[in-house]
Amino acid sequence: MVRSLVGKHPNYFEAILQLRNVSDEVVHFVKEDIKRFHVPVTKIAKTINGTDYYLADNQYARALGKRLQQYFGGQTIITASLHTQIDGKDKYRVTVLFRGVPFKKGDKVFYQDDTYEIKAMGKDIFMVGKKKVHIRYKDIKQIKLVED
Repeated sequence: MVRSLVGKHPNYFEAILQLRNVSDEVVHFVKEDIKRFHVPVTKIAKTINGTDYYLADNQYARALGKRLQQYFGGQTIITASLHTQIDGKDKYRVTVLFRGVPFKKGDKVFYQDDTYEIKAMGKDIFMVGKKKVHIRYKDIKQIKLVED
């Protein structure tokens, strides 16, 4: 269920979706998904390596971050910070960071002097070559795409 901004300040937001180092395909996916679910966007801010979307629904932002990781791979980090208290209940603002990767499932990559094929990208990157390897996203700089 998506809440409307009726009765809210025009700049009201509950979540920030941060897209970093993503392809045009990912940006298009996000725009279409926001449109499909009728989620109010109060602000769009360009950054050096991406875009921030200020969204009026934090549950939607969390779900979208998970969908992005499922469809495109990449790293998703979800954080929440206490914003205010209303009627004795804590209200949190959520930040969903989605960081893209320069390769996709099925690509050939070079890692630690061996060639591997990307088999899956979820919470980590699963690759198969001479052996099976799970790589954390924080170690992504060690992986190089093999040019055909």
